[in-house]
Amino acid sequence: MDTNLIYLVQTDTTVGFSSANDEKLATVKRRPKSQKILQTLDSFTTLKKFTRIPKNHRKRVRNSKKSTFIYPNMNSYRVVDRNDKFYSFIKKFKAHYSTSANHTKKSFEKDFALANSDVIVSSKEGFSEKVSSSIYLLKKSKIKKIR
Repeated sequence: MDTNLIYLVQTDTTVGFSSANDEKLATVKRRPKSQKILQTLDSFTTLKKFTRIPKNHRKRVRNSKKSTFIYPNMNSYRVVDRNDKFYSFIKKFKAHYSTSANHTKKSFEKDFALANSDVIVSSKEGFSEKVSSSIYLLKKSKIKKIR
């Protein structure tokens, strides 16, 4: 699988674009390149390669479902549950940038999503817009809910 392609896929939370190239995703969504895009990961082992979880928050991060955490290094990661259908896609890459398949701050448009993706990964259920993940900012000892 080509890492520079943009995949349209039903993620664990909503319909989204997934790619190894975050700049390409930012261009498609017309968002500033300085705005960071979250990474979906296949396991906590992979997460350890990118960042260190503050000791006070390790249990919370490990037990969370469909939650994105912004770590003290200001990068955001979400670990996909092994029982989720999206896991079979993400485990092939270990880590992939992921964002919703719409213009920034707009709702899902199927035509926009299909036009801006290189590869469409669909299942018999099709695509459905669901609730997006919760986002938390982790500091050394504090936590703040962003979304």
